[in-house]
Amino acid sequence: MQRVSRVFVCLFVGLVLSVAVPGYADEPVVQKAEQQSSGVLQAFDNDRSAKSERVAIDEKTKHLVMFLMGIPLLLLIIATVALGVAMVVYGKRVFVQHMVCAGLSLTLALGHAVVGIVWFYPF
Repeated sequence: MQRVSRVFVCLFVGLVLSVAVPGYADEPVVQKAEQQSSGVLQAFDNDRSAKSERVAIDEKTKHLVMFLMGIPLLLLIIATVALGVAMVVYGKRVFVQHMVCAGLSLTLALGHAVVGIVWFYPF
């Protein structure tokens, strides 16, 4: 029991010293580091390089791609629900087809979400 309390006392003293000692750092060094880091960030903000023709996609095309991904996604979800209802209510043996539709729905939904976040999230 005494060993445990010694360990905690040593850890507490180390924690207090680690918090107290950096308070005595030289102010000019800290200011210089802040100026350098703000200069780096400012360089990224001022970057006005031209966008590549291969990467630039207009908003109308982005919306069209999202719409064209959404149609099969909606159809797959409806098919998954219909197959689930057929299994539960009518006792049909369509479990494999239900799981295939569910897997395809999930895959397409994840792709749809990733594309939506990458293209339309305001960075």
